[in-house]
Amino acid sequence: MRPVPKIIYTLTDEAPMLATHSLLPIVEAYAAPAGVEVETRDISLAGRVIAVFPDYLTEDQRIGDHLAELGELAKTPEANIIKLPNISASVPQLKAAVAELQAQGYALPDYPDEPRTDAEREIRARYDRVKGSAVNPVLREGNSDRRAPASVKAYARTNPHRMGEWSAESKTAVATMGADDFRSNEKSVIIEAEDTLRIEHVAADGQVTTLKDSLPVQAGEVIDATVMRAEALSAFLTEQVARAKRENILFSLHMKATMMKVADPIIFGHAVRAFFPDVFAQFGEQLQAAGLEPDNGLGGILSGIDALEPSTRDAVKEAIDAGLADGPRMYMVDDRKGITNLHVPSDVIVDASMPALIRNGGKGWGPSGEEDDTLAVIPDSSYAGVYQAVIEDCRAHGALDPTTMGSVPNVGLMAQKAEEYGSHDKTFEIETAGTVRIVDSSGATLIEHEVAPGDIWRACQTKDVPIRDWVKLAVTRARASGAPAVFWLDRERAHDANLITKVEAYLPEHDTEGLEIKILNPVEATTYSLERLRRGEDTISVTGNVLRDYLTDLFPILEVGTSAKMLSIVPLINGGGLFETGAGGSAPKHVQQLVAENYLRWDSLGEFFALVPSLEKYAEQASTPKAAVLAGALDRATATFLMENRSPGRKLGTIDNRGSHFYLAMYWAQELAQQTEDADLAAVFAPVAEQLTEKEETIVAELEAVQGQPADIGGYFRPDAAKATAVMRPSATLNAVLETLS
Repeated sequence: MRPVPKIIYTLTDEAPMLATHSLLPIVEAYAAPAGVEVETRDISLAGRVIAVFPDYLTEDQRIGDHLAELGELAKTPEANIIKLPNISASVPQLKAAVAELQAQGYALPDYPDEPRTDAEREIRARYDRVKGSAVNPVLREGNSDRRAPASVKAYARTNPHRMGEWSAESKTAVATMGADDFRSNEKSVIIEAEDTLRIEHVAADGQVTTLKDSLPVQAGEVIDATVMRAEALSAFLTEQVARAKRENILFSLHMKATMMKVADPIIFGHAVRAFFPDVFAQFGEQLQAAGLEPDNGLGGILSGIDALEPSTRDAVKEAIDAGLADGPRMYMVDDRKGITNLHVPSDVIVDASMPALIRNGGKGWGPSGEEDDTLAVIPDSSYAGVYQAVIEDCRAHGALDPTTMGSVPNVGLMAQKAEEYGSHDKTFEIETAGTVRIVDSSGATLIEHEVAPGDIWRACQTKDVPIRDWVKLAVTRARASGAPAVFWLDRERAHDANLITKVEAYLPEHDTEGLEIKILNPVEATTYSLERLRRGEDTISVTGNVLRDYLTDLFPILEVGTSAKMLSIVPLINGGGLFETGAGGSAPKHVQQLVAENYLRWDSLGEFFALVPSLEKYAEQASTPKAAVLAGALDRATATFLMENRSPGRKLGTIDNRGSHFYLAMYWAQELAQQTEDADLAAVFAPVAEQLTEKEETIVAELEAVQGQPADIGGYFRPDAAKATAVMRPSATLNAVLETLS
């Protein structure tokens, strides 16, 4: 007997989690009369931490491993998961979450930076399952179809967001290595038969150390490996610090230390060392002895500096201040609080920070609150050229115009952990000189690299089934939209060359007659797409996983002002559906504002968009036509919501996230009451629509009345459920109307 279909609404982190306390009760109330079952699963950072340490906790504190449960569900036709943005935890974030949980009474162990015992290594291994982009690889059992809904494009054209002016004299540029980096050293093979590989380090004296003893692979799978040279990286970063000083522009580092949870924090640490060479030359040993690693950022050093002897502490502070004064002006996260680009590895995430810089005319914020041209440092050259190409286009032609520009939807290869570069157990910081190699079960070497101490070596795998599905999805979208589809693949890069071989083999399996399908390297694809964008034409980008992540922020932020307003559907390979709700990059600031003044700016539009195809999927899975009626009404309500400009404002006294949810509920009820497809639902929602419409002024007043005072939610990483609900549902009138549906 097949399981009963359900919509699983995920509980995540920060602003999306808080918004859920307001929106989910509306969803549950509207779903009930249609017979749609909605359940929740906790995949928040705190929830994941709790799930991996049941033996440390009391019975009432334990929760199941909901992420693992959903990972299994995602492999079935019954899957119907609405996935909100998660924290992709850096080590500082993970430590902060653990400290908060400990303060709440959870007897969790501390995170061991340098485990020395078997027990500490086992604790570290559990935490390593939680940090970084731990959620997405588990749930993404399908490839990505991400695009701007027609209603969003229409709204953006009539209500364009601000675009900064570009000057032809702008000195803003991207700096990248181009040699001795991941792209230049990459090697790739296609596996002929199912096997189990292993990764080994062979020292100069011939001693073999197994780095990973079991790496199962399937026939047709693409395996890659590469190395970034530490000596070259340090020299490159030192030169970029000097260049920014020489050119009198802001120095900025753009990484993905959350997704690339092993490699990028190491690179980040090299940048901290390069910016403050005197600090580490004088005090490196003392800092290391105190556990103050540059990989955790300047903020981690400053927050733990009291562990040093007072005289050393004061000297370190003076040396840091001198480094800030003597170096180039730094791109700031918060100039009012002195939070620099190098404070926290997870503060400046390349896929959000670079589009924001480009949208702002190539100008970043300096230490005195000034706007200025910026040197954007992206060490690995794999995709840095994409951003440089956009900068050059804007410098030559000016800012893009949201009122006329086209769109760049994306078909992304990400199923079954495809192209998870640097994010898990196949990335290593090399301790001793020698060779790292991948060998098959017969002992034959497939890939090898010479390595030196400090080098960063990584491998990744991309299975054949996801690649086939990716090609199929690209053709399907090109056929449905009529837009050209461009595979962003570089014939000069080892991994991409193997993917091109497969793409060229699989395209003839599909009807491509009359379709325009190209293969261009990322820089050429960027230029081609920008030319079409400026003519108001659409171009489908068909990309690997990392570029998918970058482009689905880059183009939406330029097109519609934010990536949170995108429709993101993941047709799961085995027939289910995963519906993602946009980006969470600004979520921390939103939480800070809520706590300070009871105002939540988070825009839940992504959740609205995701719910429509989820309900449509449910109607199909459960043979429940009423779910399709709910979906159609919600789609029309969302269009009205946009045209009436009911998204959260930016200032106190305007509607925030809670007010936007009320207006969605009102428009949704009105559409359900007016529709003629289902008389029963029309009858149920007619009085609801009438009450919400009549009481609009009262409800909005109740929602706005709480603004301006601090809000107590009982925790950042794990808010108290009762407190968060009280904060996020302050309108007794709205709550009473929703109660009538239950």
